[in-house]
Amino acid sequence: MVDKVLEEYTIDDIPVLLQENLDAVVIVDSEKYQYKSIIRKGIFTTFLGETGSYHDLIEKLWFHFSDSNEKITKDYHVFVSSYGEFKGKYSRRLKIMVEGRLRPNLIQLLVYPLGNPKKYLFVMDELDENEYEEEYSTAKKVNTIQNTFLFSMYIDIVHDTTSSLSITEISDDTVYSNIKYSEWRMMIVNMIWPEDQEQFLRRTDPEYLKKNFTPGRTSSFDCMMQNLEGKYIWVKLIFSRAETNNEDDYRFVFMVQNIHENSVELLSTLKKYEELALTDSLTGIYNHGGIETELYNAINIRSKTDEPISLMMLDLDYFKKVNDTYGHSAGDSVLKQFTSIIKKFMIEEKAAVGRWGGEEFVIVCYGKNGDTFFGMAEQIRKNVEEYEFPEIGHITCSIGVTELKADDTFSDAFNRLDKAMYASKQIGRNMVTIL
Repeated sequence: MVDKVLEEYTIDDIPVLLQENLDAVVIVDSEKYQYKSIIRKGIFTTFLGETGSYHDLIEKLWFHFSDSNEKITKDYHVFVSSYGEFKGKYSRRLKIMVEGRLRPNLIQLLVYPLGNPKKYLFVMDELDENEYEEEYSTAKKVNTIQNTFLFSMYIDIVHDTTSSLSITEISDDTVYSNIKYSEWRMMIVNMIWPEDQEQFLRRTDPEYLKKNFTPGRTSSFDCMMQNLEGKYIWVKLIFSRAETNNEDDYRFVFMVQNIHENSVELLSTLKKYEELALTDSLTGIYNHGGIETELYNAINIRSKTDEPISLMMLDLDYFKKVNDTYGHSAGDSVLKQFTSIIKKFMIEEKAAVGRWGGEEFVIVCYGKNGDTFFGMAEQIRKNVEEYEFPEIGHITCSIGVTELKADDTFSDAFNRLDKAMYASKQIGRNMVTIL
C-alpha cells in the first residue's frame, strides 16, 4: 500500500494505487470482439473471466432486467453490437447479478477509448451498501412516476442518429448506443405484432415524420409489441418533434408506453358491449341484428367456397294463444325453453342461432347440405312436440329449410327461407318444408 504524505506522491505511484483500489480493469478489442481482464477483485472474480467474448460481456452488463439476472429475450440481442462501440469517454452505473447473491450489485463503469478507435479500457468498481440503498430509493421514486414508459430515445432524422436511449426495465440511466435511426427502425419492426408492422413502418418513415410533424407536434398510435421477456403487449408509440428555431431541423423524442392492462380491460369491455348489442336479452342468443349479420357472412362465404351452408327458420304455432291464455310471463318462459331445445340440438354443430323477432328463430349451419339439414329440422320439430313445457303443456313449431346457392343474394336466400316456413304453416303447421 502506498502511504505517503501528499507532497511525496509521484506518477510512479499511480499503477500501484490503481491496482490496490480498483475492482476491475478490462481491455477490450471491439474489432475482434474479445476482452482481457487486467484486474479482477471481489464480485468481478466471478463475473469476469481472464479472457472472453466482448459480446458476452455486453450481454452481462446490459441485456438483463435491472433487478435480476433474468436475460432479455434473444430477439432483442440483435442490438448487442450497437452497444459495443464508443466515440468518447463514457460513464454510467449498472446493476449486475452475481451468482450466489440475492440482489443485484450496483457498479460504476468508466470507459476510456485507447489510441486505437476499436480498443477501450473498462474500469469497474462495486459501490458500497449505502450507495446501493440511496440508488434503490431514488429509482423507486422515479419508477413510481414513470413505470409505464418502457423505452425512450432522441432521434435526429436529418443525420440519421439516435441518442439518450433509455430502457427502464434494464436500467434507470440512459444507455449509450451507437446505432442509426434507419438501422434501429428495421430491427425493431421484427418486435412488432405482424399485423401492425405495416403501420409501424409507415408511421416511423422519415419522410412521413417530416411531412406530418410541425415543430412541437406530438402524435401516437397503439399496437402490440414484444417486450423484453418475449411476450406481446399493448403499447403506445409516441413521437414528438422538438421545437427549434430551424424549420429544417427534424429532431424527435420517441417513447414506448406500456398500456397493456388498460387496453386489455378496454377490449374486454368493448367485447361485452358488442355481445350485448348482438344478444337477445330474453333468450341469450343472437338478436335480430346479430343473426342478420351471420346471414350476410354466410352468403359471402358461400359465394367464395363450395362448403355447403343451410338455413332454418322456426316459428312457434299458435303462440299468441299462450300469451292470451297464460300471460306474457309464461310466454317468455316458453321462448326460453324453446331456445334451450334448439341450442342443445345444435351444440355439436358449427352453427349460429338467433331470434328473428317474436316467436320466430333462425339458424345458420355450416357444413350441412339441404337434405341433411331437413332431417335435423325434423328431429328438432319432434323434440319440441314431445317436450312438456311448464304451465302450458305441449306446443308445436313450423320450420322452413333452404340451402344457400353460390349466387344467392340476401333477398334471394331469405325470401326462399321465409316461403318455406310459411308453406309449413299453410300445410297445417307442425311441419318442415324445404325449398
